Amino acid sequence: MGVPAFAYYEYEQKRKEYVVLIPVINEGERILKELYRAYKHQIADHADIVICDGGSTDGSLEERKLRKLSVNTLLVKKDKGKQGAQLRMGIYWALRRGYRGVITIDGNHKDSIEDIPRFIRKLEEGYDLVQGSRFARGGRAVNTPFVRNIAVRLIHAPVISLTAGQRFTDTTNAYRAYSARYLSDDRVAPLRDIFMTYELLAYLSVRATQLGYRACEIPVTRAYPRRGKTPTKISFLKGNSELMKILFLNFLGAYNP
Repeated sequence: MGVPAFAYYEYEQKRKEYVVLIPVINEGERILKELYRAYKHQIADHADIVICDGGSTDGSLEERKLRKLSVNTLLVKKDKGKQGAQLRMGIYWALRRGYRGVITIDGNHKDSIEDIPRFIRKLEEGYDLVQGSRFARGGRAVNTPFVRNIAVRLIHAPVISLTAGQRFTDTTNAYRAYSARYLSDDRVAPLRDIFMTYELLAYLSVRATQLGYRACEIPVTRAYPRRGKTPTKISFLKGNSELMKILFLNFLGAYNP
C-alpha cells in the first residue's frame, strides 16, 4: 500500500464523524494563527483536527501548543515525498479511523477555516467532492498574485474542468472535502506512491465526476498577505512547470489505477 512511513501522536481518540487534514512543513506562526482561528470559531466541535507534518524543524508544532488549540492528532512523515505524501498519510489515518469525510486545507493561514461546517453540510447532503472556491459567487479572492490569478482562471481551471466533465473555478485550491466512499473506491485508489507532490490534488479534482460521484463548489475566502513573501511552496519557474506537467498528465489519465 502506498502509505509513507510516519509517526503519530494521538492527543485524543476519534471524537467526530469528519476530520480536517492540514498538511504543513515549517509554517511557523502561520499554522499557529490558523489553528487559533479554528479554535476561535470552535471548529473542533464539528470535526477532528489532524496535522499532517512533512518534517517541520521550526518548533511550531510543540505538543503543548497543539493540545491547547484543540488539535486531535499530529502525524509526522518519516519518508520521501511532499504534499501528496502528507495527504496520503492523512487519508490513510482518516479511513483507518472510520471518518465519514475528509476536509483538507493548507496550513499557511490563507483560507477561511471557519467555513469548515459548510463543507460538512455538503458532504451530508450527499456530495463526494466539495471544492472551495474564492471565485465562486460569494467567495473572496484577497490580494491574489496577478500571475496566479491568470494561471488558475485561464489554464488550470479550464483544463481540470474539461478533464472532469464539470466546471470548476478554483482548481489549485486545496481547501476541499471528500467523502469516505469516494476515497475508498478501488477505482480511485488514492494511496499510491505515484502521488508525491501535487498530483493527488489534480487527480482527485477530476476522478469523482469521471466515476459518477456528485461534486460541487462552495464559496470560500483565500487571502494573501498585502506585503512580504507570498506563503506558498510552489516556486515560480520549477514549481509552476511541474504543475503544468501534472495538469496534462492528469488530462491524459496517467494517474488512473
